[in-house]
Amino acid sequence: MKYYLGVDGGGSKTYTLIIDESGTIVGKGSSGNGNHQVGYDRAKTNIRESVEMALAQAGLTREEIEFAYFGLAGADREIDYRILRPMIAEMGFPRHDINCDTMIALRAGTDRPYGVVLICGTGTNSAGVNPEGRFHQCGGFSYTYGDYGGGGSLCVEAFRAVIRAWDGRESPTLLTQLVLDDLGYASVQEMYDDYLDHNKVPPLRLTKLLFLAAGQGDEVAKGILRSQGVELGKSARAVIRTLGMGNMGFDVVLAGSVIARGEGDFVTAYIEEAVKQAAPGANIVKLQVEPVVGAVWLAVESTGIPLPETIFNKLRAVSDYSLV
Repeated sequence: MKYYLGVDGGGSKTYTLIIDESGTIVGKGSSGNGNHQVGYDRAKTNIRESVEMALAQAGLTREEIEFAYFGLAGADREIDYRILRPMIAEMGFPRHDINCDTMIALRAGTDRPYGVVLICGTGTNSAGVNPEGRFHQCGGFSYTYGDYGGGGSLCVEAFRAVIRAWDGRESPTLLTQLVLDDLGYASVQEMYDDYLDHNKVPPLRLTKLLFLAAGQGDEVAKGILRSQGVELGKSARAVIRTLGMGNMGFDVVLAGSVIARGEGDFVTAYIEEAVKQAAPGANIVKLQVEPVVGAVWLAVESTGIPLPETIFNKLRAVSDYSLV
């Protein structure tokens, strides 16, 4: 029996899956942050903890793993790989590989080994790989380096919209009452003073209120989400053109809570518009499974064989809830 191991090391959690050659999950593990850019020692500990948990559950040794594939947040540039290669090598898997977590998200969302992925969770990132195997990443390095949005910024946009409506710089918005209710304030003045006096930061959960207000027809919220969609569309277009994929058929996988789980088409409509202009044959799909599934599929393909249909089908239903 052959066994394959996949790891998704993200900024808040790390998942490990081990499957056998029929696609049956035989071991799983979970831990915290796996991004070395956030904290090297903690990421190393968490990745190892997640892997050890999965191996123990499966009753397997590292030598029994046919291939181990690590999709890691922060695996962006050569300087990162100079840090990550020895970190992962120390884990003792005879056959393994490392890639950016964007690539496992892409692989988890399509039945083809090529395509484009847009990630919009806490932050944003975009990347793609063409049929010849050429890779291109666009963004993922913060607002200063050209990015826009993600939940970490959209929650601030929601908060700002309330302030700007209150002081007269912008139109009234349904976000005002939604934000006040969520944060527990009786008035904008009270919220304004408390946040200023105590250097508070708007919580990520305010991003959800943008979708709620937009769903009720609020133009301010819709405008914020439209800006996010337009920016992600620009990133998709840049990846498609750089990789020469304009005349091909492929999937553009949408991953991350803002675009994979956000209600309505307040963001995705503008992504679709940009993608169709750049590649009329492309198909927009929302990621339905956890990215770690893509890591396992890539582990199988890294042995030189096409992904068996049995493995593909068995893992298509793996969700966040089944991994903890």
